[in-house]
Amino acid sequence: MAAMNSGTPETAPETRQATAPEARQGTRQATAPETAPEVFEEEAAEVAAAGSPWPRRPQKDRPRPPGPRRRGPLLVAAAVALVAATAAAIVMTDPFGGSPATPARESDGVGAVATVRQGPLSAQINQVGTLSYAARPDGSAYTAVNQARGIYTSLPGVGDVIKCGRTLYGVADNPVPLLCGSRPFYRDLEQGDSGRDVKELNRNLLALGHATSSELDADSDDFDDFTAETEEALINLQDAIGAEETGRLKLGDAVLLPGPLRITKVVAAPGTRAAPGAPVLEAGTTARQVRVELNASQQTGVNVGDPARVTLPDNRTALGKVSRIGAIASSAGGKDEASASGASTATLPVYITLKNPKDAGTLDQAPVQVQITTDGVKKALTVPVTALAGLAGGGFAVERVDTAGKRHTVPVTLGLFDDAGGQVQIMGKLAPGDRVAVPAT
Repeated sequence: MAAMNSGTPETAPETRQATAPEARQGTRQATAPETAPEVFEEEAAEVAAAGSPWPRRPQKDRPRPPGPRRRGPLLVAAAVALVAATAAAIVMTDPFGGSPATPARESDGVGAVATVRQGPLSAQINQVGTLSYAARPDGSAYTAVNQARGIYTSLPGVGDVIKCGRTLYGVADNPVPLLCGSRPFYRDLEQGDSGRDVKELNRNLLALGHATSSELDADSDDFDDFTAETEEALINLQDAIGAEETGRLKLGDAVLLPGPLRITKVVAAPGTRAAPGAPVLEAGTTARQVRVELNASQQTGVNVGDPARVTLPDNRTALGKVSRIGAIASSAGGKDEASASGASTATLPVYITLKNPKDAGTLDQAPVQVQITTDGVKKALTVPVTALAGLAGGGFAVERVDTAGKRHTVPVTLGLFDDAGGQVQIMGKLAPGDRVAVPAT
């Protein structure tokens, strides 16, 4: 009789053992990794499982060979699904339309067999997300608050993009420009003033080209001082936008927000009174991002910098990376729903920044399919999923076929699943090159 194992037992590869609620919003997939390109920079419907990939139960009984009692492919499928819900990261669909690779099999006197293979295997999360223009980190819009007095004489339109230094709106025919920074103006500024708000003004004047670095030196100790050079540069800005050239900045003469804006809502109306402290408009940034809601078990395996692939509504794909993971969970259902399902429905937002924002065109609030590639296993032993047999006492096994054609039961622990290739990572007394029995489907 041939040896029970063609090789010495290998150290079990590291696997993902994240517990997942049964009521999953998304699905996980493990595939042989693509070469992930570098991606960079900077948010829903549930993905439905597209039918069971498991073979159907044969219609007629047939003699069973000695070995573990096969409980029927459908029972194995149900057991594997339970394992996936409690121990392994698994996905049952390929929303990108990949064609499953047929495992290499050979036929001999013992039926179909497959070879145990060793190689890299990476986990993937497939989920529906929303493509939009980025806003605040919490998802809320930026608000431009007016501080000028008079009548609104000009306002932007929804969808308009306003760059730093350009007119945002007008009051009493006086243009109010958008300046970019982190601290809002709170007082009138003129020559002789100092402070962080003056530093914000100097930074804008320098960045917009209204002063040279020799006139306003960002590294100098007086960069937070309103100097004669500041006054001259401010006059240049006022001249460029058509405002009164005073060399002073009164409260309400400019709005300071973090960056260029894309207008999403206009609150004020032309001809109405501009009251100090009243909101004028709401806006997001010009950056593109995809927001995906992941449940706790999915989110724990995702890290900032993980590569992602986004499939757009027209089936074009765009590459990106995870740029931010939210810290505040939200729930789509109430307490009663969570109690009835036996699991929490809370999710955390994960934000993906596109490598090339132009790939997204002008789409906004568009549903997209997201595939995030997380960490994987470099040397995983894999067999076809259909080679798994359910053990009477629980767990799984495969039947190793020796050189004489005899079958030997080998208990295995399951790891990652490669749904596209129909493969599963196993850990047990097997080695690369071993042959395992695969029942006919």
